[in-house]
Amino acid sequence: MTSSYTASQEEMKAARLPLAWRDQCSALLIPLNKCRHKELYLPWKCEDERHKYEKCQYDDFIRRTKILQKQKAAQANGTGGDDEE
Repeated sequence: MTSSYTASQEEMKAARLPLAWRDQCSALLIPLNKCRHKELYLPWKCEDERHKYEKCQYDDFIRRTKILQKQKAAQANGTGGDDEE
């Protein structure tokens, strides 16, 4: 599943994102990290970028939780439930 918030492998490699952070919200993390570096990690700077990234992380968590609930319900009913949405 590719969304508008997922950066390409080349963009992530150029931004030197660690593998653990290469997820659905990687396209929002790249400008956030650039802003943080430019502003010397001051907490009151880059608030808009940080909030967008955190919202994306939250939405991704909710999406994955719903998929897991559907799979557990399907297993309880004995239907398997291998589809992801």
